[in-house]
Amino acid sequence: MEDIRFDRHFRTPYSESYYIVQGNSLQSSNRLGTIDIHFTTTVVHGILILERELEESDLTKLIEQIDEDLVLSADMPRDDFLVDVYVGKDVGFYSDEYFTEESDTSTDFEDEDEE
Repeated sequence: MEDIRFDRHFRTPYSESYYIVQGNSLQSSNRLGTIDIHFTTTVVHGILILERELEESDLTKLIEQIDEDLVLSADMPRDDFLVDVYVGKDVGFYSDEYFTEESDTSTDFEDEDEE
């Protein structure tokens, strides 16, 4: 696929996660999906989540590009690259801070109900 870049989201000793962005400029680029890569002693596992469906030929090209640009460049030995592919949409981002705020809000509501 053309005009694809991988923006690293995070990295650990045995895993990496990237946003997959299509387009070269900020105005014309959009997120195509994410790829999480997990390195084991013999196999590399990938979880590819696309935000829109791709033709089979584009999907295989994208997986090949991920293999060449991210997996092989990691210089980790591997016998195979196994990829699970999903199509979905981003519905939100949650963190401990979100749940702390939710807990504080629900506590406020409980106090009002008791009066």
